[in-house]
Amino acid sequence: MSLEEHRREVDRIDREILALLGRRLEVARLIGEAKQRAGAPVYAPQREEQVLRSLTDAAPGIPASGVRAVFREVISLSIGAQMQKPVAYLGPEGSFTQQAQVRAFGSSVPAMPLRSIADVFAAVESGESSYGVVPVENSTEGVVSHSLDLLAESELKVVAQVTLSVEQCLVGQGPLSEVRQVLSKDIALAQCRGWLSRHLPGAALTETDSTAAAVEQVAREPAGRAAVASASAAESRGVPILARGIQDRRDNATRFFVIGAAANPPGAQEEVTSVVLALKHEPGSLQAALKAFSDRGINLIRIESRPSRRRAWEYQFFIDFPGHWETPAVQEAVKELKGRCEVVKWLGSYPQSAG
Repeated sequence: MSLEEHRREVDRIDREILALLGRRLEVARLIGEAKQRAGAPVYAPQREEQVLRSLTDAAPGIPASGVRAVFREVISLSIGAQMQKPVAYLGPEGSFTQQAQVRAFGSSVPAMPLRSIADVFAAVESGESSYGVVPVENSTEGVVSHSLDLLAESELKVVAQVTLSVEQCLVGQGPLSEVRQVLSKDIALAQCRGWLSRHLPGAALTETDSTAAAVEQVAREPAGRAAVASASAAESRGVPILARGIQDRRDNATRFFVIGAAANPPGAQEEVTSVVLALKHEPGSLQAALKAFSDRGINLIRIESRPSRRRAWEYQFFIDFPGHWETPAVQEAVKELKGRCEVVKWLGSYPQSAG
């Protein structure tokens, strides 16, 4: 076959793909109507993960990352056809949380940037948004405390997680020698503490609501200012990048939670459950609580303590472990924990895959 004949064959295959895509979207609309009648959530991350795993297994000759990327957008078209309210995320546009939102939902689902993490929770709680995406933990600087505190207080549930590799950039009009103030979200400034102390030792560090908000401020008032943010946040606002990769660790990554009004039912191949415990004031209470898990062979993936907002000098423990909340072993552990803890709260169960 000639080059032109090969191209005509590709065009024919593309039209077949489009016809099949149209049929898939029509079926997705019918599924959406069935979900609405049954009161089922539109977003089903366990089902999506099953589909993506099945597709990557069915195409061993195609890189798994490529299969996931293509079908992430195909699924996004389907969700977009079903979802009536936007997904809220910590904005503005160009923030790392927006990147996590696109990773979770694709680019065809409507989204709404909000100013603060509290605003995201409020939008989902009120029904203004279908779901929300918030940062929860950074591999360098640890937890995003505001997200954890709100999770402990809210009735919303974690339904999915996304992990992003994070490259921080210094952006501004420059030159570097004239920068007197660096703006960004607190956790982003902390991720770049070493670089900033070496290259801008005299600059004042100022916290903002988000990295993208810092770029917007620098774009409005550039004199002597720079921001720590993503390259996309800088490029979308026409602000020059003065330095790339300024984070102190090359493996810098941030984990985000997708939060919604309804919890996921069991179903994913590999699931993680998150809970928060408030212990009684008794000797060995933490040891006894952890024993409830170890006695049943439940491995703890993560444990984090936070001051309780109920009473001074009391602490809550946020714990992640494999398995769904409704599995027998977990329920046995929960029953024992309720006899030893003041609070045992389920935050959600979600696919272990990082999206």
